[in-house]
Amino acid sequence: MKKIFLTLLLLSSIGLSVFAADVVPNAISLNYTNTFGVYQVGHAIVIYSEPNEKSAIKEKIVWDDENVLPKDLRLTDLFVVYIGNKDLALMAVTDETDDWVEVIYNNTTGEKGWIKKDDPFKFNTWVNFYSMYGRKYGLIILKGAPETVNSMYGSTDDDAKVISTINKPELINLNVIRGNWMLVTVVDADNVPKTGYIRWRSDDGVKYLFPNLK
Repeated sequence: MKKIFLTLLLLSSIGLSVFAADVVPNAISLNYTNTFGVYQVGHAIVIYSEPNEKSAIKEKIVWDDENVLPKDLRLTDLFVVYIGNKDLALMAVTDETDDWVEVIYNNTTGEKGWIKKDDPFKFNTWVNFYSMYGRKYGLIILKGAPETVNSMYGSTDDDAKVISTINKPELINLNVIRGNWMLVTVVDADNVPKTGYIRWRSDDGVKYLFPNLK
């Protein structure tokens, strides 16, 4: 039924926006500093004005691996992360109830609305998201991150002693998250592992690293 629905959609949607590439952050962004997690969405998304199915519908969005409706939405507007071969499509969450999540459905304009959860396990806080994907795929340092992100400390304290630095990282493995700090093991170009704490986000939520999903 789903394939038939998508086929009919494609036949009736000439001039839709075409998906050009995966979406994965590579630079620090202020767009998601006031968000506290991500929600994995399916191919048909109904955005409500309130966390109530009787409230006004703000937008109906349908997408597949090549097209998206409405046509004025781009892939980068809709998702924080989209990776086709992993079937991973994540929207930024700004609020949550037991049954609903408020998401940013246009990253350019900042427009928000509510989605009814179809599975509570599709919502992850940023900490859970980083723990899951950072452990599995490792981490990258985002462009624009402050130079201090390369400092590795002996504890989760800005005044702690710097025990090492990150130079040309070949691999950054996440061990554990403690607040705005991560305990990581880094392998630089010299191929010598070193372990210490680094800042992964600022006090106001600007993220300096991201899971290396690609």
